[in-house]
Amino acid sequence: MRLGALVWLLLLAAGARADQNDPRLGPLFERLKGAPGPIEAELVEGRIWRIWAEIPDPASRALYESGVAAMERKDLRAAREALDRLVAQAPGFAEAWNKRATLSYLTGDDAASIADIQRTLALEPRHFGALSGLGLVCLRLVRPECALAGFEAALAIHPFLPGARAHVLMLREQLKGDPT
Repeated sequence: MRLGALVWLLLLAAGARADQNDPRLGPLFERLKGAPGPIEAELVEGRIWRIWAEIPDPASRALYESGVAAMERKDLRAAREALDRLVAQAPGFAEAWNKRATLSYLTGDDAASIADIQRTLALEPRHFGALSGLGLVCLRLVRPECALAGFEAALAIHPFLPGARAHVLMLREQLKGDPT
């Protein structure tokens, strides 16, 4: 499947349903979308990220924390081991897939990153981080239409997402001059 078609399928599926139904998230996403400015949006964003990172199972939580800590210290091999085990152990935990997508992006494995972004969005269609990550992967693959779609979808959920607006403006300008 072409990457551009994949993006549109992801975006259509993202609106279909949410498997991550923490009752605190709906009101937070409403507040995020209606935030009057970036400071307010950042506060709400932080609460969303904290909820996304919650995992009640102690063994899964330990793997998540281990994977994140390994990524922070740039021990990508240890991060991969922890996150691979985590997605196998807790396949319904959207943030596990998102963290592994980020790790794959950092290691240059764009196909794996896109696959894990798909899984993230299937579980949490409002995952503005995954959508922005898709934009970054598409930028690296020199797929400006795909990148623009990812960043615009992220901004539709989080209007003050750092960096996304600048990417959208740059990509729109770039595509305006593209004869294809």
